[in-house]
Amino acid sequence: MKTLERYIMRRTLYAFTLTIAAMTGVVWATQALRQLDLVTSKGQTIVQFIGITMLALPFLIMIVAPFALMLALILVLNALSGDSELIVIDASGGSRFLVLKPVLLFSFAVMLLIGSLSLYIAPGGLAQLRTEITRVRADLVANIVKPGKFISVEGGLTFHIRNRTGNGTLDGLLLHDTRDGETAFTYQADTGQIVEAADRTLLVMNNGTIQRRPKQEGDISIVRFQSYAFDLSNLIPEAGEPVFKASERTTANLFAPGKNDAYALKNSDKLSQELHERFSQPLYAIAFGLIVFAFLGESKNHETGARRRYSGCDRLLCDPAYVRVWRDGDFRRADGTAGPALCRADCRIRSGAHFNIQGTAFAAQMVGQSAARCSGSD
Repeated sequence: MKTLERYIMRRTLYAFTLTIAAMTGVVWATQALRQLDLVTSKGQTIVQFIGITMLALPFLIMIVAPFALMLALILVLNALSGDSELIVIDASGGSRFLVLKPVLLFSFAVMLLIGSLSLYIAPGGLAQLRTEITRVRADLVANIVKPGKFISVEGGLTFHIRNRTGNGTLDGLLLHDTRDGETAFTYQADTGQIVEAADRTLLVMNNGTIQRRPKQEGDISIVRFQSYAFDLSNLIPEAGEPVFKASERTTANLFAPGKNDAYALKNSDKLSQELHERFSQPLYAIAFGLIVFAFLGESKNHETGARRRYSGCDRLLCDPAYVRVWRDGDFRRADGTAGPALCRADCRIRSGAHFNIQGTAFAAQMVGQSAARCSGSD
């Protein structure tokens, strides 16, 4: 790879990295707000919230990568043009391919990145995100740990806490249980914690009391305890199997979904559409790269363009197959007929007219040199 190509690719990589980081951050923030209920109503910590929402990051990068590439190429090619670097390349005889090659190489690298994300990484992240959200919504702690609220876990069982600390300790715990037909139980504790032990989910309460009150008649009995375990295993809802949408399925599953897959049988068109999108998504990188190059990849210096046109005209004028003379402000053959179309279009000078380029003197000089060389060749 030449020094010029490495230079263009290095500048493009820098611009692309900054652009994709900024765009992905903005899109991630907007999408993360949609899952904010994991913190506000499901009792998850901010660390768990960030960890869960970060699972969608590969999908977001896949979406914004083509646009980040387009913006990066616009910035780089505009900078090259503004600093007259494209003009120097053009004036030194370099072809447009010298700029096109690094653009295509970088676009191809971005295409590979998008392809790996689209076909493998992004679907896996979205599937894991769906699994985590399903688990959280069925989590007992997420459903009952809502400080300051009385939560009915099931008929006859009410749960309340004053606060939940960062390490999971429940402060100011109150549990009222009227599920028994004859006796109502009220549990009060300074602190409590939900633990897993021997395949059971237990609410371990510390420094509290148990009040037993008969529902018909009788005295209330109060028992104090230092530690008491309340079994919550029967209250835990069964976490259903998550239903994966088309974008959350692996590429292999899109090709051959299960025979008993209800979602696939009902939404076969969505699976087919998702499969086509995954294979077409990487092509945006090449398309965007070529579009930007087509508009910004050429030097905007008019004098250099004119020099090329008049150089081509000069070769036609000096073609030994014809003998041309300057007549009536135009190049014509010796017999008076018009010369080649390119010469007549590019090299015509009318009396008192100006060329539509930078520097009329330069244009006149180029045509004068052409005429002189033609005279010499004749």
